[in-house]
Amino acid sequence: MKLQIALDEMNIEQGVDLISKVHQYVDIVEIGTPFVMAEGVHPVETFKKKFDDIDILADTKIMDAGEYEAELAFRAGARYVTVLGVSDLGTIKGCLQAAEKYGGEVVVDMICVPDAAVRIPQLEQIGVRNIAVHTGVDLQAQGRTPLDDLKLMKSISRSSKIAVAGGINLHTVDDYIDAGADVIIVGGGIAHAQDPAVEAELLANRIHQNRPKAV
Repeated sequence: MKLQIALDEMNIEQGVDLISKVHQYVDIVEIGTPFVMAEGVHPVETFKKKFDDIDILADTKIMDAGEYEAELAFRAGARYVTVLGVSDLGTIKGCLQAAEKYGGEVVVDMICVPDAAVRIPQLEQIGVRNIAVHTGVDLQAQGRTPLDDLKLMKSISRSSKIAVAGGINLHTVDDYIDAGADVIIVGGGIAHAQDPAVEAELLANRIHQNRPKAV
């Protein structure tokens, strides 16, 4: 089980400052979609140079031109690139081809996928091995959490690692651990904490299965 930190509404300098404080506790640094939109692949290049011991995920949310767009991120140093699960299967295959070329991995973001029970088998049949449960901020504002979707996708998947994102923090992380997530993604729960390093360490201890058993 891995801890992924999502960097969204910040610039490169702010991101470097934050990761300098927490990098020893996190496994994956996500350059979030707003960050990619604002800065392109430059954050990927910067973080790869400064924190070479951490895997970088570019949250590109590719929807078309899969191979070409995925290559942009892989060439910059990303280990993981995201593509939307609602994309055409040909687009996702293109991302997988780019991943094979660069030794990277593709994560399929399931946001807004209407029928996971149909889509997940299709994805795994073409070689997808990483799926992300994603409850967007607009749905979070309506009170929805990704926990039920995580449980559903775990029951459907036969060969994928499942990542989960959507407002997870220290108070809720145990539910996602118990539901069997392979990667737990935390953004504001670390970035907006009073002491991000302490928060990241506490989350890492739980996620890496160092927490005491419930009595």
